[in-house]
Amino acid sequence: MADEHKKDVDAYSGVDTTGHEWDGIKELDNPLPRWWVWVFYASIVWSVIYWVFMPAWPALPGMDGHTRGLRDHSERANVAAAVAELEASRAPMFTRLTEAANTGGISAIEADADLLNFALAAGSSAFGDNCATCHGAGGQGALGYPNLNDDVWLWGGSFDEIRHTLHVGVRWESNADTRFSQMPSYGRDELLSREEISAVTDYVMTLSEMIEPTEAGQTTGAEIFEFQCSACHGVDGRGDRTQGAPNLTDQEWLYGGTRDQIYNTIWRGPYGMMPAWEGRLDEEVITALAAYVYLLGGGESATITEASAADVINAQEAGR
Repeated sequence: MADEHKKDVDAYSGVDTTGHEWDGIKELDNPLPRWWVWVFYASIVWSVIYWVFMPAWPALPGMDGHTRGLRDHSERANVAAAVAELEASRAPMFTRLTEAANTGGISAIEADADLLNFALAAGSSAFGDNCATCHGAGGQGALGYPNLNDDVWLWGGSFDEIRHTLHVGVRWESNADTRFSQMPSYGRDELLSREEISAVTDYVMTLSEMIEPTEAGQTTGAEIFEFQCSACHGVDGRGDRTQGAPNLTDQEWLYGGTRDQIYNTIWRGPYGMMPAWEGRLDEEVITALAAYVYLLGGGESATITEASAADVINAQEAGR
């Protein structure tokens, strides 16, 4: 009976074992290091102190959220205070930026080095948080998402027009003033046959000199374009910024410029959208964002934009 309770002693170290063994390896019954034991006890004491002074326990019946602790500490409140402090420190520059934009436009911003640097920094931050997902980190765009670095604009590229687009969005139905245009789905809705869409594709590619004129394009395609497409794109295919209708003569294509991609665009009638940032971002942040986008490299002067609009109107009048 005494042998059953006799401890097993490790033959190599002479230390008692716990009786546990795995694959021939025995667990020694060594005492824990004294320093480790005191650290363990200290951590228990520290945890009790933490529970008393800091938020620690989930909600108990009749409690709101969690225990508050004697310090009533809240990281949420700390972050809110830090954000409020940051906004207060930036408020004077945002006020200057808005006043300059409203009185002198982008020229007034560019004329003030401090204001320009501030607008670029604030605009870059807002762009990274809200726009880069679609337009790319550098505004280079992608298939279906406009490149903001070039001088090709669907709704106008002046500072004021960019700012307005940011305010109201594009086809954003929750904003009553949103920029809106819609290209019919000529194939999906069976408005045109496959042969007719193919002919229109040939004609459109001829406008930008991407292919040599084809018989179908110059006859059926040209006729369909005149009756179905010219109201928006113009009789010469140069587009209309007042409707967001792209220029078809410049070899710049939002949804791809291969023949198959142009055919598919006519077939399905793409319906891209951009959020209306009015109400989602502060007015000052939208102004900084507009300045940043304008200064990426593709911004136009108001004079150029007005001249472009006049050219489109004259071309449409001539077509009538």
